[in-house]
Amino acid sequence: MRIGVVTFPGSLDDRDAARAVRECGGEAVPLWHGDADLLSVDAVILPGGFSYGDYLRCGAIARFAPVMEALVPAARGGLPVLGICNGFQVLTESHLLPGALIRNDHRKFNCVDQRLVVENASTAWTSDFEAGQEIEIVLKNGEGGFVADEKTLDMLEGEGRVVFRYVPDAEGRNPNGSYRHIAGITNERGNVVGLMPHPEHAVEEGYGPSLDGRGFFTSIIKQTLESAATA
Repeated sequence: MRIGVVTFPGSLDDRDAARAVRECGGEAVPLWHGDADLLSVDAVILPGGFSYGDYLRCGAIARFAPVMEALVPAARGGLPVLGICNGFQVLTESHLLPGALIRNDHRKFNCVDQRLVVENASTAWTSDFEAGQEIEIVLKNGEGGFVADEKTLDMLEGEGRVVFRYVPDAEGRNPNGSYRHIAGITNERGNVVGLMPHPEHAVEEGYGPSLDGRGFFTSIIKQTLESAATA
């Protein structure tokens, strides 16, 4: 199981994502932003960080990287893709996922252990979870507020494409002002998932708040192996 991890200038969680892949039994394959070649990988992770310094908008320049010229059509053709934090921003800028990510409503950078509810356990990246399950992973972002118009939000809700939702605090607020407490979404096919929290920081004992992040990586590894066995 070969999972590509893209490195853009400014990526800072690419090695963490690669380590998480290895910890969960996969082979991490480095992909360089300047190469329009996915090296025949089985899935791709767009990691967190500040691609191209987050100039213009977060993810706006990364959208035009040569690697995205190969990734966008591959994702539309069914290649599993996970966008984490900045990677989620890149997915929305690339129009692989709807909506946008804007500055946190409190105008401060978040770095917290965050509880999420798994809303959709049928995507390529969440099949090892159960719908309704609560997990806890790391959240760290300055521009993590998910926004979209009401029509798009209703579509995501109606089609079951909200994958993760923040567990609100006692006052009913989520950590960045995301509409409807949305922390992660998927495309219609279920192969492309984007979320703001960081599962790659919750895969090892003694590091992070839990081992809940492992489910993302074990899900895609199992699904790919099962698909290969039945091909």
